[in-house]
Amino acid sequence: MSALAALLSHPAIWRGGELGRVTTPSVPSGYAELDAELPGGGWPTAALTEILPQHEGIGELRILGHALANLAAQGRWLAWIAPPYLPYAPALQAAGIDLSHLMVIRTRTPRETLWAVEQTLRSQTCGAVLAWPDRIAYAELRRLQLAAEGSNTLAVLFRSQRCITEATPAALRLRLDTQGGTLAARILKRRGGVLGRTINLTPSPVVDRSVCFTQTNSNPNGKNNHVVDRPAFPAPAARSVRAGLSIN
Repeated sequence: MSALAALLSHPAIWRGGELGRVTTPSVPSGYAELDAELPGGGWPTAALTEILPQHEGIGELRILGHALANLAAQGRWLAWIAPPYLPYAPALQAAGIDLSHLMVIRTRTPRETLWAVEQTLRSQTCGAVLAWPDRIAYAELRRLQLAAEGSNTLAVLFRSQRCITEATPAALRLRLDTQGGTLAARILKRRGGVLGRTINLTPSPVVDRSVCFTQTNSNPNGKNNHVVDRPAFPAPAARSVRAGLSIN
């Protein structure tokens, strides 16, 4: 093999019109059109992914439902760190997610959140780590990216679209909006050529399920149990999903 061929075969290098190569298996999203545009054919592992929803509850959890269900079915832990609302257990079960493999980590400060994300990634015990950091600097993102690279975990940060102009070391960055009444994704960054179009996220019948939160004790009007991204089917009352790991 020539020196140039050896260089081009490195997974960190790709030609402008190609998708980058992956060294760890990706996790299929369940959306064929989205998977076709992601290196490895799905959500990356051993890398940081950022999802920037137009607003909370637009469907940012629903698009991960298929991947989370598959990882839990493999017996792998799903860590949710500092979620803004309470995970809605009936909807998670309806999406096929085994609640016995879900742990929710509550934190008190942005610093605790970042510490929890980094330690969970470095532990290499989780199939997926989802986190909602309040504030995060580039150097902190870089630290989390390095921690993700040392694992085979699906690592996802949910961030505000106010951060859209900020630089990020994340390997994948998606913007979520609605288009014609359908959830739509714009790939802002990936390991590969630039994608100049929006992807309509129409789920297959297999993954046409809702994954959502229940808002509790945070409504200024004092009303609880407001469901974000609520499923269309009647559901039993929400309950808290707690984990063995908690930061108090």
